[in-house]
Amino acid sequence: MLGRIFTVGGYTLLSRLTGFARDIMLAAILGAGPVADAFFVALRLPNHFRAIFAEGAFNAAFVPAYAHVHGRSEADAKVFASRIFTLLFSAQVVLLVVAWLFMPQVIAILAPGFSNDPARGQLAIDLTRITFPYLLLITLVTLYGGMLNVMQRFASAAAAPIFLNLSMMTTLTLAAFFPGAGYAAAWGVLIAGILEFFLLAGDAWRSGILPRFAWPRLDEDIHAFFRALGPATIGSMGTQIALFADTIIATFLAAGALSALYYADRLNQLPIGVIGIAIGTVLLPEMSRRLTAGDFEGAAVSQRRAFDFTLLLSVPFVAAFITVPDVIMRAMFARGAFTKGDAAAAGATLAAYAVGLVPFVLIRSAVATFYARKDTATPVKAALTGVAVNVALKVALVGSLAQIGLALATAVGAWVNLLLVIFFAVRAGYLALDRTLLQSFAKFVVAGVILGAALWLSTRFAGNSLAQMSALRDEVMLGLLVVVGTVVYAASVIVLLGRRWLLSLLR
Repeated sequence: MLGRIFTVGGYTLLSRLTGFARDIMLAAILGAGPVADAFFVALRLPNHFRAIFAEGAFNAAFVPAYAHVHGRSEADAKVFASRIFTLLFSAQVVLLVVAWLFMPQVIAILAPGFSNDPARGQLAIDLTRITFPYLLLITLVTLYGGMLNVMQRFASAAAAPIFLNLSMMTTLTLAAFFPGAGYAAAWGVLIAGILEFFLLAGDAWRSGILPRFAWPRLDEDIHAFFRALGPATIGSMGTQIALFADTIIATFLAAGALSALYYADRLNQLPIGVIGIAIGTVLLPEMSRRLTAGDFEGAAVSQRRAFDFTLLLSVPFVAAFITVPDVIMRAMFARGAFTKGDAAAAGATLAAYAVGLVPFVLIRSAVATFYARKDTATPVKAALTGVAVNVALKVALVGSLAQIGLALATAVGAWVNLLLVIFFAVRAGYLALDRTLLQSFAKFVVAGVILGAALWLSTRFAGNSLAQMSALRDEVMLGLLVVVGTVVYAASVIVLLGRRWLLSLLR
């Protein structure tokens, strides 16, 4: 399992690194003003639906169902996948047509604050009409990726997002040939969807599992899929409602608030994608396969190893994002149209997001024990409770903290979600909170505190030494913090957890 995690995590890391290069270009060209806000609304809308219907609900329901049918018969699996493909494609085409026809009304709901700025609102409508077909393409990519993951083929699905970054960077470079930089970025999104589709479809074709159009029949397998899809959709929709609330509320804030949320979330998504989603992507088919074979102990061990590995890799990000977010933001984005003031606003927002980073990265591994058992209803209870807390806190905090309050509310809601999922898993006997697990978590907390203190002290002492640098000061500071952090954290883990624990985890 660890090898497959490194495969997914490696490609995801490459995707995030190219994503940072893309965001650096976006920041330098679009800045954090009205055009950037309009583009980020255009990017968020298909991504919200993608998270609800594709990577969120669909994956949770489809992967265990396809693994179960495939374990019974490859021929049945082909029929099942073709019927799901036909239903999915038809639903997405209808959604696309409706969205195109009613895009002004959709934007009025999603970004009501733009009504006070007609030019920004019209730009958001135009850009979203370009980006929205990306949803259809990426939904099919998710279907193919889920099938390939069950076949133990993870590389192409993990590498596909790299196309989004490369495509947007290319169109931004050629922005002079578009009506504006926002249009260039939007067309980059659509072109990326086409490239990702052909990459995954090609891999599925080579593997002999490419689905075809087939007349849907509501047999027992399809019924079981929809029974799992319903609760999963509600759960994913609840999470996306909270993100919709971010977008809606932020449109009423000063120009740049949406951009601060975007850039802070992009950095926050690095560990979520490279660690949390990568491990969760591998863990779900692994647990589904083991549970189908009756290996309940093996499934539990796989989940425990996923927890340990997730914490090991994510704690450094939590410490850095909370203690030195301003340095990170200045080094990454403060150039061109993106000012140091913009970096400061985004850095404070990043620190608020980081409060909830641990539950963000752990939740995919935590809910895997339910999804692998085809129980998509139980995680919904936790997700909706977390969303309710999240939205209530957004309303309470936005007045005094602006977009920082929105990010902090998201973090608190994530903790509520994770703790409830763990509670339900323990109550059902799917997870044991034994002494070893609790001690491991406590030691990671200590290691994180030590690392955070080291980073904070390093900025204090090194800041004076680097004050005379006229260029690249923040970049040099960030490089120094990476070196110090690596040494301090590695030493802390070895001292607190021991070499034997680390070697056993890697084995």
